[in-house]
Amino acid sequence: MSNDKATEPATAFAGWRIMRSDVGRLWASREQPFPPAAEQAGAYRTVDGDDLRELCRAIAEQESLAELAVTQ
Repeated sequence: MSNDKATEPATAFAGWRIMRSDVGRLWASREQPFPPAAEQAGAYRTVDGDDLRELCRAIAEQESLAELAVTQ
C-alpha cells in the first residue's frame, strides 16, 4: 500500500489517512480511535472502497454511526 497524496483531499477526509493498495483499491484509516461507545455501536476505524466515491461514502457512514452512538 502507498500513501497517495493525490487522492487525499484534506478537507473531505480530515482525520483519516488514505492509502491505495497494490491493486488500486482505496483504504482509509482513522487517525484517532473512535470513542468506546462508537466502537461498541459498530463504527470501524478502517474502511475500503473501489473508488473515491465509495471510500467517501464508507467514511461518512462510520462518522455518522459514531456521532449517533456518542449523542445517545
